[in-house]
Amino acid sequence: MKSLENKVAIVTGASSGIGMAAAKLFASEGASMIVVARRKNELDALVAHIAAAGGKAIAIAGDVRDEALAQRAVEAAVNHFGGLDIAFNNAGALGEMKPVHELSRADWQDTLDINLTSAFLGAKYQIPAMIARGGGSLIFTGTFVGYTAGLPNMAAYAASKGGLLALAAAMAYDHFHDHIRVNTVIPGGGGIVSGMSVGRVGGDPANLARDVPGTAAGRVATGDDLAAAVSY
Repeated sequence: MKSLENKVAIVTGASSGIGMAAAKLFASEGASMIVVARRKNELDALVAHIAAAGGKAIAIAGDVRDEALAQRAVEAAVNHFGGLDIAFNNAGALGEMKPVHELSRADWQDTLDINLTSAFLGAKYQIPAMIARGGGSLIFTGTFVGYTAGLPNMAAYAASKGGLLALAAAMAYDHFHDHIRVNTVIPGGGGIVSGMSVGRVGGDPANLARDVPGTAAGRVATGDDLAAAVSY
């Protein structure tokens, strides 16, 4: 039996990177998928890939800052697949990379909305569905930035992801007796190869993926590496 047989999962930020890798892995392990992101074409291609491999998936396109999107994703899980067992709230963004004194309030708020408020909105609708199911697993994507190390011009990003860690810890306490586990995965000091890291921080993916001092593998993690940790 596959490890996620008869489970239903939501993955946000599923149109690329960690989210796409996780959605493919979850589906290959038997989960019925609700995949969420802004880019509909990429989501449709992901659904087709999962279907071709014998899996089940539904795409919900929209902005994770929109509360109605969080509600729609859960309703799709319940109405199409009978409930919700797993939610990987992975969507995020680096936001404006500036020191604090150069950040506008809009820059600051936008980063918090994408990385922190969207996680709150997702959990707000996911938790009742999991309680109805008798339990479940909430997972979030954190970062080492601001947790084990500071990096330049990433104050808003670090603050939003630090808040995410605190939110997850609070929910883990609140919902222990509901049999809901809450975890945050934190890519290590080497970072991770993704469209966000390549596009915003810069660098060739092949170069980013190799020759990283201080990591056990000697390379930056990939989306597949993180997907395996999340699946576990």
